[in-house]
Amino acid sequence: MLTATLSNIGRIRQVNEDQCWVGSLGGGIAIAVVADGMGGHQAGDVASQTAVDTFRGAFEQHAEKESFSEQEGKMLIRQAIAEANETIYAMASRDDRYHNMGTTVVAALMLPGKAVIGHVGDSRAYRVGAGGIEQLTLDHSLVNELVRSGQLSAEEAANHPRRNVLTRAIGTDPEVEIDVQSVEWRQEDVLLLCSDGLTNMVSDGRIAEVVADAALALEDKADHLIQLALDGGGDDNITVVLLQEKRAGEAGGVSA
Repeated sequence: MLTATLSNIGRIRQVNEDQCWVGSLGGGIAIAVVADGMGGHQAGDVASQTAVDTFRGAFEQHAEKESFSEQEGKMLIRQAIAEANETIYAMASRDDRYHNMGTTVVAALMLPGKAVIGHVGDSRAYRVGAGGIEQLTLDHSLVNELVRSGQLSAEEAANHPRRNVLTRAIGTDPEVEIDVQSVEWRQEDVLLLCSDGLTNMVSDGRIAEVVADAALALEDKADHLIQLALDGGGDDNITVVLLQEKRAGEAGGVSA
């Protein structure tokens, strides 16, 4: 599996509250997670780092496992995210410094021919392939709820003053509803996981153009996406993770 990861603090924020991790299990199964933290007094970066660490620890328990069924993959994604929620909620309950901290999570487990996606919040997963770009996740946000109910148009939502208000997040409640799905996966497809620092600044169409550009290496695509978000204003932290099946003769790797 070819992977590229890149995170940037942006032009406005004083702290990067985004965290990400890409790893692999036996048999070359790839795992990736992006978390975008929230909370005052730098609690957001604590929440996102805790989520990623918890997720990573949950999967490292299965480091030698060489295959997963689709149902096993879904169960593991769900359990890892639920454990992250419990851990962050407990930390916030014990320490006033972390009161109301939370984080988004979007995660992927890459199985042969399928990708298992789990998410809470408005960090997104996209599939880019021959059919163009497809957003695989639905934002758990106030604005998206208004769009789905017909109270806002997509154009109005893009500039709505409350577009960053979440309806679900990791760590803010004792339990959280987790969306988990599996999607078909072709060798030529590229999976993008990202925080909203990218999608609030760069259109889906422009993202698709960059990711589909055969002249760019995967690391260069990640770098280009970050630069586009910075050029668009860089109002938030920006994190990009790209994953693609390795073809014969290609070297795999992780870039941070």
